[in-house]
Amino acid sequence: MYLWLKVIHIVFVISWMAVLFYLPRLFVYHAENKDNEGFVKVVKIMEKKLFYVIGVPAFVLTVVSGLGMIYLNPSLLTSGGWLHAKIVLVVLLSAFFFHNEYVRRKFLKDQCNKSGKFFRLYNEIPTVILILIVILVIVKPF
Repeated sequence: MYLWLKVIHIVFVISWMAVLFYLPRLFVYHAENKDNEGFVKVVKIMEKKLFYVIGVPAFVLTVVSGLGMIYLNPSLLTSGGWLHAKIVLVVLLSAFFFHNEYVRRKFLKDQCNKSGKFFRLYNEIPTVILILIVILVIVKPF
């Protein structure tokens, strides 16, 4: 059962990360094309579907499968500080995920004044966190 949960976890982490990479990229396009009404209308639909149809289920299944693996193998919690550090990074990634929804709602109301350049930098946050998580999981440095 543990290995099946690990498979589910990996698949849905990949799905969730796809959302975390692509939604901020849509924000770049949205911010840079605010004057193009037809484009903005389409992007608003894409942002909503990406968040709710893919993002929320992927987030939930990532968290549930991760907790399930800890439940089935509680010795993970005493295998070193790497897992605790990973959990902190996952909490930060979760905050970023929900901040994306906050930004999406601001765009929906045409109240987001951040630039495309801002969102290009914002888009790098999940990349940095993902790299740190992968290092922790593979290398287990502590």
